[in-house]
Amino acid sequence: MNFIEVKNVVFGYDAAENGEETKKVLKDVSFSVKNGEFIALLGHNGSGKSTLAKMFNGILEPESGSVSVNGCDTKWEDTILDVRKSVGLVLQNPDNQLVASIVEEDVAFGPENLGIKPEEIRRRVDSALKAVDMYEYRHHAPYKLSGGQKQRVAIAGIIAMEPECIVLDEPTAMLDPQGRKEVMDTIIRLNRTKKITIILITHYMDEAVLADRVILLDQGKIIKDGTPKTVFSDVEFLKTHSLDVPQATELAYRLSSSGMKIENTPLNADECVEALVKALEKN
Repeated sequence: MNFIEVKNVVFGYDAAENGEETKKVLKDVSFSVKNGEFIALLGHNGSGKSTLAKMFNGILEPESGSVSVNGCDTKWEDTILDVRKSVGLVLQNPDNQLVASIVEEDVAFGPENLGIKPEEIRRRVDSALKAVDMYEYRHHAPYKLSGGQKQRVAIAGIIAMEPECIVLDEPTAMLDPQGRKEVMDTIIRLNRTKKITIILITHYMDEAVLADRVILLDQGKIIKDGTPKTVFSDVEFLKTHSLDVPQATELAYRLSSSGMKIENTPLNADECVEALVKALEKN
């Protein structure tokens, strides 16, 4: 059984106060997520990515169709708590998720609301902070931390509730390059060592290539679903939808367009160098 099942989901926001018809943000969207997968969800602003993120743990419900987590429909009131225990949501701005004046108290907030015993909360807080490399900052004030550190504390707060899946809605959008690297290293480590299912919404293509699978949304519909190599190899298709590709892929595409034959679409700098060396050797 798949961990998450999205079947024929339709959703729209009411725009009646503006004299407009309801705008359909998601239009018959279907896909599934396996346990332990790392999925990157891409698309323009307004394509429906954040709406989907809020459906994974029942914040929003489909108008029609269904979203289920571990076999539980997110519309079922008697199992919604189980759904929210299974899927944690990390938002773009960490300041909107930090609620306490001390780091370890903030991380403990979620487990406390779940009614976890104090000794178990202590274990979870320490374990979560170590998982994101923030244990040494456990007694610090969150407002004194860098953006990347704050986001890692926010992720630790979700980890402490021990979800099977973490959904991250553009978690690096407000961070500098170092902060982005810190957060992405944390996400990859959680996925690969703890086998936590990851759904990452991002505008950064260099983050998307790290995923097992890329899903592209455009105007509320899925237009591509496959491995990063498969999705980003179709550069012409992506450009017709005004979507970016990784910098290494873009460089290889332009060189190929200029007559240099480059095999195996590169997704990062190392692959690009390797592909260029091979191309020059043949020429």
